[in-house]
Amino acid sequence: MKKVFVVGIGPGCESGMTRAAFDAIAQTDILVGYGAYINLVHPLFPQKPTYQTGMTREVDRCREALRLAEEGRTVALVCSGDAGVYGMAGLTLELKTEYPDTEVEIIAGVTAALSGSAVLGAPLTHDFAVISLSDLLTPWEAIEKRLRCAAEGDFAIALYNPSSHKRADYLARACRILLERKAPETVCGYVQNIGREGERFVILPLSQLEGAAVDMFTTVFIGSSQTKVVDGRMVTPRGYRLD
Repeated sequence: MKKVFVVGIGPGCESGMTRAAFDAIAQTDILVGYGAYINLVHPLFPQKPTYQTGMTREVDRCREALRLAEEGRTVALVCSGDAGVYGMAGLTLELKTEYPDTEVEIIAGVTAALSGSAVLGAPLTHDFAVISLSDLLTPWEAIEKRLRCAAEGDFAIALYNPSSHKRADYLARACRILLERKAPETVCGYVQNIGREGERFVILPLSQLEGAAVDMFTTVFIGSSQTKVVDGRMVTPRGYRLD
């Protein structure tokens, strides 16, 4: 069977993986993906061979997954979270035109905005935006515009890729932009290592978020003007009457 399953593995633990994702991987011949994500899921399928690439090698691993499928293997191209949210689903479908006889099936996963939201409480119960702070593929000017527009619309916001060794100040820069339109006391939070060893979360005001120590395994949540702290949890009300 010439087929590639593009699989969102959620946070990487078995309990955070959908049944559809687990079943898709179980029927494949080989796992393909970024090394860190292969390391998360391979212990669940130790008998399966793997093909790994590092950061910035996305095109290479998608092409390799399609090439292996063209040879007759059933392939799992794994992504953290959901394959269609900053994952490999779109790129794989774009490259599929080079392999017309190969079938591609996208398997949904639980993206960090949802799994991190559950850890914090309910910060995304109303309208929200998801923005990546990585400027590897998106100009920083476009990211700034999106931050300002989301703040102007009073969306709750989930921020992906808030920091790295090369982008240590990007969250601070984003906070300064958001503070142009959001109040300093806006409720915010962040979650590190969602669903993995070392998971922790912090709730704090926007005025203090700029100095938070975050990394590429952190997802940051910015509340709307209605977001509040309820019994130690971050909550954005949907608007239901409580009387």
